[in-house]
Amino acid sequence: MLTLANLLCGCAGIVLVFSGHPENAAMLIWIAAVFDFLDGAAARILKINSEIGKELDSLADMVTFGVLPSIIMFQLISELTSNPILPWISFSIALFSALRLAKFNTDDRQSEQFIGLPTPASAFFISGLPFMLNQNFKGLNHLLNAEILAVISIILSLLLVSRLPLISLKFKNFTWKQNAFRYVFLAVSVVMLLVWNVFAIPGVIMIYILLSLLSQVITSYK
Repeated sequence: MLTLANLLCGCAGIVLVFSGHPENAAMLIWIAAVFDFLDGAAARILKINSEIGKELDSLADMVTFGVLPSIIMFQLISELTSNPILPWISFSIALFSALRLAKFNTDDRQSEQFIGLPTPASAFFISGLPFMLNQNFKGLNHLLNAEILAVISIILSLLLVSRLPLISLKFKNFTWKQNAFRYVFLAVSVVMLLVWNVFAIPGVIMIYILLSLLSQVITSYK
């Protein structure tokens, strides 16, 4: 039920984008992320582990964190250009999200850390863009033109299938030594969200990537 609630958010979000409400669709990505967290937590608490749950989770994530962000980006680019081809670049996000989810389901190396950008992180980055464009956040809407959004789509797509090791936010214990970067990321994220509200979301994802890189550098020197 929790996984299907995630999927329903994705379906409703697609309808909202085509109804002219990309900001509301972005909010459904956040709500879906809560359901995505809860279904995993519920499975662990109830000690339920099944192949159908694993596959259903990926199918739901494909719609909510792959197709929906692509459509949001498609709509944003379409509103900023008369070029009929440029908006279609946004669907690289859906294609590479599908590839990433398929790889994730067959890769047993991603229990301790992620390899490549997780689909929810990509979707979260995109979810902040409608707010920045529509509410003129510090003039950034002038920098986010159609070409820049197309480039962002390509970069996110490549990050999804990259071999970049990224921090997993799953806590096996709560010691500082084993979770220092997780605690730093959460603390910085909370501060950024309190100061800049939803406008901070793309920046939070960038901090997540940078901290993951720093973690790898420090680990390699130990």
